[in-house]
Amino acid sequence: MQLPDKIDEALLRSWRHEFHQHPETAFEEHRTSARVAEILRAAGLEVTTGLAETGVIAVLDGKLGKGQTIGLRADMDALDVTEANAVSHCSHTPGKMHACGHDGHTTMLLGAACELARDPDFAGRVVFVFQPAEENEGGGRRMVEDGLFEQFPMDAIYGLHNWPGLALGEAAVHEEAVMAAFDVFTLTLSGHGCHAAMPHLGKDTILAACQLVTQLQGLISRETPAHQTAILSITQFHAGDAFNVMPEEVELRGTLRCFDPTLRAHLQQRFHDAVDAMATFHGLKVNFDYQPRYPATLNAPGHAERCASVLEQLPSIQQVHRDLPPSMASEDFAYLLQECPGAYIWLGNGEDSASLHNPHYDFNDAATPIGVSYWTSLVRQLLAVDG
Repeated sequence: MQLPDKIDEALLRSWRHEFHQHPETAFEEHRTSARVAEILRAAGLEVTTGLAETGVIAVLDGKLGKGQTIGLRADMDALDVTEANAVSHCSHTPGKMHACGHDGHTTMLLGAACELARDPDFAGRVVFVFQPAEENEGGGRRMVEDGLFEQFPMDAIYGLHNWPGLALGEAAVHEEAVMAAFDVFTLTLSGHGCHAAMPHLGKDTILAACQLVTQLQGLISRETPAHQTAILSITQFHAGDAFNVMPEEVELRGTLRCFDPTLRAHLQQRFHDAVDAMATFHGLKVNFDYQPRYPATLNAPGHAERCASVLEQLPSIQQVHRDLPPSMASEDFAYLLQECPGAYIWLGNGEDSASLHNPHYDFNDAATPIGVSYWTSLVRQLLAVDG
């Protein structure tokens, strides 16, 4: 493969549309990672594949001598969502689509890697990290476990996400908290089924589950300090098959999200306490599977300030927001930030953009060159000879 002389907007769009047409979900990004590696090698970069199964790493040394090493990360995976768009680059894979813009993230970082490879006018090294399985499966954690930072030591690492509702040409930088920690749970209450006309002969799992759903909100309204944020959501309630039978089992599922690690541990313990107390009161058995997932995404303030400074100097950026509230959604870039300081920013996808994970969502191609400019400017400023 030979790259054209110029990495222009048309080429970036063609790459993005190709990725969009061929979405692949967690740890199945074989076609995507092969294409990413092909483009990186064509640009002359040193490429490593297979980290976290389908991850791709590329390394570029600056021509101005030794310096720090920084990492830039893009996620590659799609979602199990059926696309509702009628665009020419619509998903070719039934039931899967790039509904979160990772096709755009991958394209922006590819464009930056190719542009920097043409003129590596900086001192130090850049590690381009193309990560699989960001959506719920912890690809970031797998990369860390597989030795990302041992094989490619870094002084800092940076990430970004497109942000629907934020105007094109705008960005948001948080001093510290960006995205919430994310835990999931499955709770099964088992009692004794009976005829609905004779509830005294059974152990009512429905009543207990309903009381529990209501009671658990007290963990947020009465045990979470007012200056902190937490959300507990019951998202599934499965029970019963007949009008006149009290079911033997009820299954509840949901999520718990917050930012503070101490509060997260407290809420998890109090959740267990509430479940045990309710089960004892109603004479039920409990199977409680509580799984901590992603930690909170927390920027290092100094690195966040550097990112904001770079963004504010870009001609394509009209405004950098520093006061937007963090999101209660989650991001497994948090695992990388736990191991290496850095920052994660939001880049506007347009005020009229469909929301993330929506079947009508599509990444805004006009944001791609903005992302490329941000990545290249970040590298050239952080790794400047006098920096």
